[in-house]
Amino acid sequence: MKNSFYKSIPACTWSRAIGLGWDKPYTVRKDSNIDDGPWHGMPLGGFGAGCIGRSSRGDFNFWHIDGGEHTFQNIAACQFSVFESSNNENVAYALSTEPNNDAALSAWNWYPASASEDDSTGGYHALYPRSWFVYENVFQAQLSCEQFSPVWAENYQESSYPVAIFVWNASNPTDAPITLSIMLTWQNMVGWFTNTVKSPEVEMRDDGSPVYDYQPNLNQSKNNFNQLVTDSEYIGCVLDKVGDIEPVEGEGTWCIATSKHPKVEIFHHSRWNPSSAGEDVWQSFSENGSLTNLTDETPAVENEQIGAAIAVRFTLQPGESLQIPFVVAWDFPITEFVSGITYKRRYTDFFGDNGKNAWNIATTALKEYQNWLSQIQTWQQPIIERSDLPDWFKMALFNELYDLTAGGTLWSAASKRDPIGQFAVLECLDYRWYESLDVRLYGSFGLLVLFPELEKAVIRAFARAIPDSDENTRVIGYYYTIGAESPLAVRKAKGATPHDLGAPNEHVWEKTNYTSYQDCNQWKDLGCDFVLQVYRDFIFTGSNDIEFLADCWNAIVETLDYLKAFDKDGDGIPENSGAPDQTFDDWRLLGVSAYCGGLWLAALEAAIAISEVLLDKQIQIENLQDQKSVYESWLEKSRPVYQEKLWNGKFYRLDSESGSDVVMADQLCGQFYARLLQLPDIVPSECTISGLNSVYDACFLKFNDGKLGAANGLRPDGSPENPDATHPLEVWTGINFGIAAFLVQMGMKSEAFKLTEAVVNQIYENGLQFRTPEAITASGTFRACVYLRAMAIWAIYLAIK
Repeated sequence: MKNSFYKSIPACTWSRAIGLGWDKPYTVRKDSNIDDGPWHGMPLGGFGAGCIGRSSRGDFNFWHIDGGEHTFQNIAACQFSVFESSNNENVAYALSTEPNNDAALSAWNWYPASASEDDSTGGYHALYPRSWFVYENVFQAQLSCEQFSPVWAENYQESSYPVAIFVWNASNPTDAPITLSIMLTWQNMVGWFTNTVKSPEVEMRDDGSPVYDYQPNLNQSKNNFNQLVTDSEYIGCVLDKVGDIEPVEGEGTWCIATSKHPKVEIFHHSRWNPSSAGEDVWQSFSENGSLTNLTDETPAVENEQIGAAIAVRFTLQPGESLQIPFVVAWDFPITEFVSGITYKRRYTDFFGDNGKNAWNIATTALKEYQNWLSQIQTWQQPIIERSDLPDWFKMALFNELYDLTAGGTLWSAASKRDPIGQFAVLECLDYRWYESLDVRLYGSFGLLVLFPELEKAVIRAFARAIPDSDENTRVIGYYYTIGAESPLAVRKAKGATPHDLGAPNEHVWEKTNYTSYQDCNQWKDLGCDFVLQVYRDFIFTGSNDIEFLADCWNAIVETLDYLKAFDKDGDGIPENSGAPDQTFDDWRLLGVSAYCGGLWLAALEAAIAISEVLLDKQIQIENLQDQKSVYESWLEKSRPVYQEKLWNGKFYRLDSESGSDVVMADQLCGQFYARLLQLPDIVPSECTISGLNSVYDACFLKFNDGKLGAANGLRPDGSPENPDATHPLEVWTGINFGIAAFLVQMGMKSEAFKLTEAVVNQIYENGLQFRTPEAITASGTFRACVYLRAMAIWAIYLAIK
C-alpha cells in the first residue's frame, strides 16, 4: 500500500529513494578542493546560528556549528530509531542506512537501503526549509517525518533560531493494533565545534587560494554531562558541560525534547555510551520500545563519550493516526574569529547569551512549531501553485536557499549601529571568505527578494570598508599557479571596493579583502558592482530608504573616482590590464572589455539616478549636483566608445585589444542590470537580442549538445579558443542563472528555461544537491562547492514576477 503521507508533500520537491547511491557523481577538479561526496541533505538550523544536516540515507553528517567552518562526518549516535510490534512480531531499526564505520553501535539494527527508485524502502524529499522522510515496505504502520526550521521570508527573528523540528506522523492501515516507539538519541558534543588552533597559519593551496587548517575539538567530551528536564508539557534531555564560566565559542548546550501527550508513554536514558556496542539503549528499545529511565548526571571523564535518549511509545488502533513532535536545539551563543574577536549570534537577542538556553529554545519550538509551519506554507504556497513555473524550477528555487543556512552564515546580535545585526555568507567552503562582491552581483538575489534588510546590512558593510586602507603587502596566488614570480600587493587600497568582507579566522566586517588569489585592488568590476547593488537594493525595497542611499553616497563617489583612474587613455572607460582583473579571475582581458565596460556604463547610470533621488529629497550632501554632472560627462563620453570598440555586428567582443573572437556568455551583464533598474539601455535593443542569441547558440546549444549549460566563453562555432583554459570552458551555475534572468527580461522565456533546466538537472541528478558548486565541466567535475552565486536563480523569478 502506498504511504498516504506522500499526499501532504508538494509535488515539486527534490526526491531520492532512501539510501540509494549515485553511480557516477561529480568529483572535484582539484584534489585540494573539498569533496564530501554526494550524501548531502537539506540543512536544518537558523541563519547564523549554526546548522546540522541529515542526508537521504538518514544519517546526521553535516555540522556547521562553528561559524564559517565545515565539518562533514556521520555521527552515528545522533539518530532516530523506530520499534514496531504488530501481530506479535517485533522489529526495530536505527533509521540510517549507513551503519557506523567502527565497532561502536554494533548492536543496533540499521535501516535497509533502497535497491532502486522503484524498489525502495521509502523516499527523501526536500523543499527548503522543509524536508521529509517517508518510510515504506519495512514497517506495517505508515510513517513519515517532516523536518524543518522556522525560516520564512522577511522573518528577522525565528529565522535566526538554532533549532530543528521533526514532526512524526504515524497511522495504522491494518486491521490489527500496532505499537510503535520512536527514539531520538544524541551524542553530547558540547565543546566539539571550535578551532583548537585559534590563530591558524594561512598557506597557499595548489589553486592559489589562501587556506588555513581547521582543527575542531571533536570527541573531546571531558566534563560533559546530561540532565533530564521536564515540566507539565514537555520532557527532554539537556546536554551540558560542568562549569559556570562566561561562554566561549563551542561552549553551551544541546537539547533533545518532545511534547507530553495522553496517548503516549515517554522513556528516557540520560547517560549511555556511544563508543560501545550500544546495548545500553538498544536492548530494551528493540525488545519492547522502552528505555530504562536511567537518570545519571555524572560528567564524562577523559576519553569518555556520553549520549542521551528519549523514546515515545504508543499504540494505534486500526485506522488511527498520531502526530509526535521532536526537537533538537542548540545554544552556542559566541562566534570567535581570530583569538579574542568574538560576536554574539543574532538569536541571543531573543534567548539571552549565557549558553544555557537550549531547553528554552526547544520548548519554544514545541509550542510554536505548528504556527511556524503554517507561516512557511503561507510563504511558499503562492509559488508552489503557479502553473507557469515548472516543478523542477520551483524545486531549485527554494532548495538553492539552503546556502543561507549552510554557507558558514554569520548573523550577529543587534547593536545601535546595526539594529538587526550584521550578516554574511561565505563565497564557498573552498574560498572561505564572506560576501564576495563580484559573486553576490548575481548571488544576492535570494537575500534581496526574501530578506531585504539583511541584504542592505551587507551593502552597508561594503560602504564602510571602501574608505579604509591596509598597506600590508602579500604574495598573489595566481602567479604561483602559472609558475611566475608574484609582485607584492597591498591588501586594501583606500577607495578601492573590497572584494570580500573577510574570513572567519580574522575579523569579518572589519578586516576585508581576505582573498589573495588576485590583487583585487586592480579589479575593474568591484566598484561598479557596489554602485549597482546599492541602487538595486534601494529600488527593490520600496524606493523609500533614502537614508540607505545617503549612507552609501560618499563610498560611491570614492570608489568611482578610484576606478576612473584606470582609464589610462582617457576614452571614458577603465581598461582591463591584461591580467585577470575581474570576477573571471583566471581569464585575461585587455583594453575595454564587454563585461567590465558594460558594468561601468550601468554603474554611471545608477550613480546619476541615485544623485537625482538625493537631490529631489533635498539631502544635504556637499557637491552633489557637481558630482552628478561629472558622471553625466563620463557617461556621455564612454557610451559611444563601448559600442564602437566592441560591437562586431553579431555580439560584443571579449575586449578591444586581445584579438579574441570568443563569445563571452556574460558579455552584457551591464545591460541586464540597466534594464533591471529601469535605467536607459547602455546598448541598442537589437544588439542586445543579437548578442544574447549568439551566447545561446555558441555557449549553450553548441556546447555538449545543450545538456550542461552555457560555458563562459566559446568561439561562434562552439569550439574553444584554448582547449586548456579553465574559466572559459566551465559552466558557472550562478552565471547561467543570471543569463537566464536576462533572457526572460528580453522576452526569451523558453530559452531561459531550457538553459536553467540543463544546469538544474546537472546539480540535482549528479549528487551536487545542497552543495551547488561554482563550476561544472563536461568531464563530470566540479569546483568550489556550496557556492554563493547559485542563488542567482532568484533573479530568474524576479524577472518573471
